[in-house]
Amino acid sequence: MASGRLEGKIVLLTGIGGGMGRVTARLFAREGATVVGCDLDAEGAAETVRLVEHEGGIIESSAPVDLGNREDIDGWIRDAIERHGRIDVLYNNASKPRFAPFAQMSGEDYRFTLQNELDLVWHACQSAWPHLAASGGAIVNIGSGAGILGARALPQAAHSAAKGAVIALTRQLAAEGVAVGVRVNCVSPGVMATPPVLAMLEEFGENAPVAPIIERTIDCKAGDPLAVAYAGLYLASDEARWVTGSHLVVDGGASAIM
Repeated sequence: MASGRLEGKIVLLTGIGGGMGRVTARLFAREGATVVGCDLDAEGAAETVRLVEHEGGIIESSAPVDLGNREDIDGWIRDAIERHGRIDVLYNNASKPRFAPFAQMSGEDYRFTLQNELDLVWHACQSAWPHLAASGGAIVNIGSGAGILGARALPQAAHSAAKGAVIALTRQLAAEGVAVGVRVNCVSPGVMATPPVLAMLEEFGENAPVAPIIERTIDCKAGDPLAVAYAGLYLASDEARWVTGSHLVVDGGASAIM
């Protein structure tokens, strides 16, 4: 049941068009936030808006917004400030990696992954920073288990590099945020039951590249995306007012249990 943990807060959320972004938008709206979302996928974002409004929540959507483009990010944040006068939380959920073995990965795919996993976090944080400083707000970045552990069966070098950088960036922004009253934290999901993962498991079953990771979780299943959203909810809420620079891993124990 909702308890108003984000009551009255203006939350900017990237990547609301599906997966963890949709789950997070619905949870945050139930907890009283005004969700200001964006996505490149206009149709997916519209479906999230429909779901949230059906549940009685408040959500706005800007789509398509290309988070690989600084001008799009600046425009999205500027519009939010014009409508609401402030930002309380920036939640950097959006991510769009490409995968290939390290030795074969093209320079184009490497740069695409950095742009759409690291650069978009950097630019959104930088664009929102003065507004978050004015409100005493918070940033929640989404990292990944790939940023802390290698995986023999997954060709994810570029993804790992980008998400490892997001984790490191979170700590540095937390340090710089102390002077202006901005909290910055990171949540790193493991293998979650998002549409791409479910499709991979359906196609390959026990031979799926993610299977060895899933086998190390506490229930031997891919994680519920809601678990990540609840971790982000805590870090975005006033309950975490004394928490900054933290890195919360939500992976069912896969990174700790061998």
